[in-house]
Amino acid sequence: MKFVRKIILWVLIIIILAVVGVGFYGYRYYKETIDKVPLESKVSEIRNEYTYVKSEDLPKQFLDAVVAIEDRRFYNHGPVDFIGILRAIFSNIKSRDLREGGSTITQQVAKNLYFLEEDNVVKRKVAEVYTSMQLEKDYEKEEILEIYVNTIYYGNGYIGIKEACNGYLKKEPKDMTLAEATMLAGVPNAPSVYAPTVNKQLCKERQNQVINAMFSEGYITQEEMENIDQSFIDAIE
Repeated sequence: MKFVRKIILWVLIIIILAVVGVGFYGYRYYKETIDKVPLESKVSEIRNEYTYVKSEDLPKQFLDAVVAIEDRRFYNHGPVDFIGILRAIFSNIKSRDLREGGSTITQQVAKNLYFLEEDNVVKRKVAEVYTSMQLEKDYEKEEILEIYVNTIYYGNGYIGIKEACNGYLKKEPKDMTLAEATMLAGVPNAPSVYAPTVNKQLCKERQNQVINAMFSEGYITQEEMENIDQSFIDAIE
């Protein structure tokens, strides 16, 4: 019995040391990255891009759609959503597939700003957490969401909501309809699969997931949900 306890104790010690080591490794990478280009400078650079669109120039239903499908507890959790991580793990085990990720919108912003080129997943994920903590310390949730929709990839070479709207819809973001907003909100999850120029049927199926998520979260009524016309997707070239 004492032998078993010793084994368990040593295993716990090894796990703790490994976690501390990984944490320090990721923190050092985060610190080196932030020291080279401070967060304030990086955000200012993004905001000064001619393609940057402010929240007030975006339909509220588009922002609601993004939150509903990407991070429904966005306004209620911190930089990391531990409930979301557990939910994603359970869902992936249940489906026997990696269908869901546990990253928050804030973590995705951190990745988009600094870590897109980093192949070491563990180092990147830890650095994302530290960067996310700083993001939520320095910026409001609405600002983080705004940065997200302006830096996420929408497929077909389009980065940010302005390029996506101009490219797919031939219009400005402020002119998006509810149908168009729900389509675009669903694409970033897997642009190589859901982009309307890749597979229109899968694009529509993903859009339906967004619509159902919006309805479940109370962002749209059943009447609005039932009246969304997907036929415009067929005309996108």
